[in-house]
Amino acid sequence: MKTFIWEDMDQNSRHLALARPEGLSDSKKNDQVKSILLEVKLNGDAAIKSFTSTYDKVDLKTLRVPEIELKNAWLNLPQKEKDAISIAKSNIQKFHLSQIPKDIEVETMEGVFCKRETRAIQTAGLYVPGGTAPLVSTLLMLAVPAKVAGVRRRVVVSPPGANGKIHSSILAAAYTCDVTDVFSCGGAQAIAGLSYGTESLPKCDKIFGPGNVYVSLAKSLVAQEIGGPAIDMPAGPSEAMVVANNEASPEFVAADLLSQAEHDVLAQVICVSTCKNLSNKIKAEIVKQVETLPRKDVAKAAIKKSRMIIANSREMIIDIINSYSPEHLILQLKNPETLVPAIRNAGSIFLGPWSPEAVGDYASGTNHTLPTNGAAKSYSGITVESFLKYISIQKLSKKGLELLAPTVTCLAEMEGLEAHKRSVSIRLESKNG
Repeated sequence: MKTFIWEDMDQNSRHLALARPEGLSDSKKNDQVKSILLEVKLNGDAAIKSFTSTYDKVDLKTLRVPEIELKNAWLNLPQKEKDAISIAKSNIQKFHLSQIPKDIEVETMEGVFCKRETRAIQTAGLYVPGGTAPLVSTLLMLAVPAKVAGVRRRVVVSPPGANGKIHSSILAAAYTCDVTDVFSCGGAQAIAGLSYGTESLPKCDKIFGPGNVYVSLAKSLVAQEIGGPAIDMPAGPSEAMVVANNEASPEFVAADLLSQAEHDVLAQVICVSTCKNLSNKIKAEIVKQVETLPRKDVAKAAIKKSRMIIANSREMIIDIINSYSPEHLILQLKNPETLVPAIRNAGSIFLGPWSPEAVGDYASGTNHTLPTNGAAKSYSGITVESFLKYISIQKLSKKGLELLAPTVTCLAEMEGLEAHKRSVSIRLESKNG
């Protein structure tokens, strides 16, 4: 974990210190994903099954998971795990229920009424990773707000394991979250199926969920196609930034960094420390704790590409946070709330020593599907609004049109659009009004 001293660096060096690992810029991967998308577009289920055989080493007879399998997975789940899923689901539901927007109506001037009404998207594709770790929490984070928003068809795709089946805990969570369809497929081929529709998979209006580089590339590519689905956000490898001063526990900081590093060899963690002595203690804790992790090889690979930055002023810390725009931001400082108003770019913020990033990942209630790779500068994490769209409505009385007509006709004349102008003037001149 390389150390940088912020005040000693020029602008270019600072930019390089905050650079993300290479991931989505591989032209070979890009071409490979394009080929997969085209094959699924042309050959549907057969192509998905073929790619599943190639990449997952599993031969599937059918892609759809029968509903009885979901129910049995839930019934056979140990009670401790049922309770954990139920509590997490309840907290996520409570937080997201509070996000449902209200329709609005405004009389902008006499006789001119404007409304905005919400509508849920019809069909949402929910990608749940299941390769190196069955991400039950991701299913909860996607399926719960989708149902709260009123999405009619909530379609889950997840890659099969070596036994040819989706992990039972994912199926159990899908059952208790009342998803409408579950399909056994992953990777770029699953994104293609959700985008174009196949004999089994429905064509989805919008696709949600994290995934590996192939999934991320596939989502970006299909969203660029005319008539293609929308996507939740551009995604890259997972990341976290921890800001700590002398009052922070090196043990806690190291644990937070490693909790994100164990996700993926491409994951990136950055620690911003206020002094070198603290940074050395944190590094020592990382070395100590990583050896006890079952996924230590993954965590070590991620830590190798990660950063330790020493910044000794509030202004420097704010500059680093907003420049990097982290997916997860953990503030292990005294009175961390005082820093929050100055933070413009972050996916989710965790305040103080008792708010580890893992609580947001699983069960506090906030959503863990968050913008990565700097996208927090312009994107939010998943919310109920992510599954909604808005329709504007206007109704004018004759008096309202008479009052507004001079403005509309003048603007139409300025733009040289005579038919626009006449659509107003004809009404006002008509005797049939």
